[in-house]
Amino acid sequence: MIKKITNYFVVPMSICAILVVALNTNTTVDMTNFSTKGLELNYTVSKDVAMLDEKEPTQTNAFDNFFPYLGKNYMGFKEALAFKESRGNYFTVNDFGYLGKYQFGVETLKVIGIYNAEQFLYNPELQEKAFLANAERNKWILRKDISRFVGKKISGIQITESGILAAAHLAGPGSVKKFLRSYGGVNFSDAFGSSITHYMKKFSGYDTSYIVANKKAKVTL
Repeated sequence: MIKKITNYFVVPMSICAILVVALNTNTTVDMTNFSTKGLELNYTVSKDVAMLDEKEPTQTNAFDNFFPYLGKNYMGFKEALAFKESRGNYFTVNDFGYLGKYQFGVETLKVIGIYNAEQFLYNPELQEKAFLANAERNKWILRKDISRFVGKKISGIQITESGILAAAHLAGPGSVKKFLRSYGGVNFSDAFGSSITHYMKKFSGYDTSYIVANKKAKVTL
């Protein structure tokens, strides 16, 4: 009986001792034994992710054109635009005083009912509501131009509703009207060189039906 009890303790302790020795042994792996020579290694990148503008191959523009791909719905539209504007940073202010994730000017904020720039900058929920309200207002102002020009080509660019709304976010709806009605003759570029034509092309083809045209769009919390 004593012999059986002893076995119950000795065997597990022996196993533990072996494991300790094994774990404490420094093992060096000779990496020369491993090679990819002769293997066919094919890597592909989805064209949805590799969205580089072929006509603007500079390093800066290549980086501007890369953003997480979220689809062609409203969410994808606003996040792609936000990445272009601020890399999606809610709390940034650029050299010209434009604020937040979507780089709003203080005068535009006043139009949609926001008068406290500091409160706006530190409130992500307010910024998201501001983006939607501004887009709704722009869509109402440009409703006739959307109906008239979507599907046409101007300056070699296929005009889409999302492209128009993105350009309006950049330049304001008045500048977009001038661009469309002059068939590209009157273009606008901001201080960083971003133009209506660039935004029209870069943000084309998104489904922006979620944005409802609203003349009196305002932000409320």
